[in-house]
Amino acid sequence: MDRRSFLTTAAVAAAASTSAQMGQAQDNSGEKKGFQLKYAPHFGMFKNSAGDGLADQLKFAHDQGFTAWEDNGMPKRSVEDQNIVAKTMDKLGMTMGVLVAHGSIGKLTFVRKDQAVWDAVLADIKHGIEVAKRVNAKWMTVVPGNVDEGGRDRIAMGYQTANVIELLRRCVDLVEPEGLVMVLEPLNWYANHGGVFLQRSDQAYAICKAVNSPACKILFDIYHQQITEGNLIPNIDACWDEIGYFQSGDNPGRKEPGTGEINYRNVFKHIHEKGFDGVIGMEHGNSMKGVEGEQAVIAAYRDADNF
Repeated sequence: MDRRSFLTTAAVAAAASTSAQMGQAQDNSGEKKGFQLKYAPHFGMFKNSAGDGLADQLKFAHDQGFTAWEDNGMPKRSVEDQNIVAKTMDKLGMTMGVLVAHGSIGKLTFVRKDQAVWDAVLADIKHGIEVAKRVNAKWMTVVPGNVDEGGRDRIAMGYQTANVIELLRRCVDLVEPEGLVMVLEPLNWYANHGGVFLQRSDQAYAICKAVNSPACKILFDIYHQQITEGNLIPNIDACWDEIGYFQSGDNPGRKEPGTGEINYRNVFKHIHEKGFDGVIGMEHGNSMKGVEGEQAVIAAYRDADNF
């Protein structure tokens, strides 16, 4: 049996054991087992167990002990669905994680000064603010497009960075008065998003320092940063004061913890010991299909949270 199969089998077995323990605990004390950190699943992750209904998926996750949720595509949902999510999460006492306010991957959106393009970005931010307020979200993801890599009219990197900072400051002028936080997500070039402007944690840190606002922070996606730079815990420490949000996913494969090379128990333990009380979005797929795969995800987070 290879390592991946062993881990998957062990995860499923652990899930069954955990489910039984949770049921016993609820029978005896009326309490459900929770997690030490606010891990946030997303719609579709547990649909085989919970069904297609948005409220049903939220309730299922809550019953497993999850206290947060995230939905990148929330701005594209109907107002009716947004209200259902907000009402259900409020009733359950769950924290809403990020929604994507603007993500222009593949376009030179931020690095070049184009008034029409920048106006469209600001319109996205305004819409994101409306949605965030409707669903009680605090964080909004922003991906500042691609880097200008070539051509006769290529802009030098210093000017590109200055343009990114200028537009982010305009975004902050909209976001900060509302008490919300725009989180900038560095993405990897190797496996997913070649050509994006924002790649490294130190780069994001420098930009946040330049924008100089509590409404502009880093979304530290552990999966992306493992691919781009590794050295996870030292890099988390180095930019800690500008990190507003985390996302998880193992590498390679971008599945639940325990399916790749990242020691998530140590990473989560470190984040917890530093006093992080925000959300860790589970931005990854399931390594196996069906209910069995969903139980494996739950078991993986039980194991990674066991520190």
